[in-house]
Amino acid sequence: MSDTLSLTVNGEPRRAAPGSIADLVRSLELNPAKVAVERNGEIVPRSTLANVQIADGDVLEIVHFVGGGQTDVTNTTDTWPKDTWTVAGRTFTSRLIVGTGKYKDFEQNAAAVAASGAEIVTVAVRRVNVSDPKAPMLTDFIDPQKITYLPNTAGCFTAEDAIRTLRLAREAGGWDLVKLEVLGEARTLYPNMIETIRATEVLAKEGFLPMVYCTDDPIAAKQLEDAGAVAVMPLGAPIGSGLGIQNRVTIRLIVEGAKVPVLVDAGVGTASDAAVAMELGCDGVLMNTAIAEAKDPLRMARAMKLAVEAGRDAYLSGRMGTRKYADPSSPLAGLI
Repeated sequence: MSDTLSLTVNGEPRRAAPGSIADLVRSLELNPAKVAVERNGEIVPRSTLANVQIADGDVLEIVHFVGGGQTDVTNTTDTWPKDTWTVAGRTFTSRLIVGTGKYKDFEQNAAAVAASGAEIVTVAVRRVNVSDPKAPMLTDFIDPQKITYLPNTAGCFTAEDAIRTLRLAREAGGWDLVKLEVLGEARTLYPNMIETIRATEVLAKEGFLPMVYCTDDPIAAKQLEDAGAVAVMPLGAPIGSGLGIQNRVTIRLIVEGAKVPVLVDAGVGTASDAAVAMELGCDGVLMNTAIAEAKDPLRMARAMKLAVEAGRDAYLSGRMGTRKYADPSSPLAGLI
């Protein structure tokens, strides 16, 4: 025993053969390149562990990094399956749908669509300005051959008006995938569900594929699905309000009960709202005002793109359970 040294390592007495700190670390079956060492109260630079000799009576602390707040990631996004969603047999990569109203001009609108990564845009059906037939049109800036146009019935307050509008849209552009909304009143812009369901039934019989704006009511959403809706789109809050998702419980119930895609439509104000919608399990989010009325629409469009992706990843990964009390993420064993 006379040829060994008496040490204190991590609070415990230990005898070791003379040599360097690196030799001691290796004798403990540790890799000197993956630890940090404190000797007699002073940090020993890792680059010098092989040069610093241990001495009798040394007190050493040897530490390494363990899971403390984040686990090791053994996968990368490049190896995960490509995340897509399908509506009425049509598959898309982006889960963000954006509107085409309220922008400064068509050029800004097109730039925001590009920044958002959206593959679908909603378009209103309006009369052509016959007094200026050469005025710029949306199709001059957003190519319907590259971006899917989703004609909508914004501003319609009866089933008849909505049906007529979409018949014109199909005639104008051949579109059958459409967004139906039938509003109840101008103040709240809440959907009139009786008229909405009636319009859905007629449109479905005529070969349309209606994605339908609706209340956050699981029963009404199921009725729409039975009536022929290819997607249900409950509002998160009143249109254009920016209040965020006010009804998480009922939207979650709609998601759980639906056999068609569910997309939050209306009420999103900022990126965290979009993430919440996706974390509830929605297939996508539709927004307009949140991007168009931002001080920097292009930057907000990018933020929404990232938020939708982050919310989807969070939903797929399965969030941790909630607890009443704190639970340390770093182990208490081995505390210095």
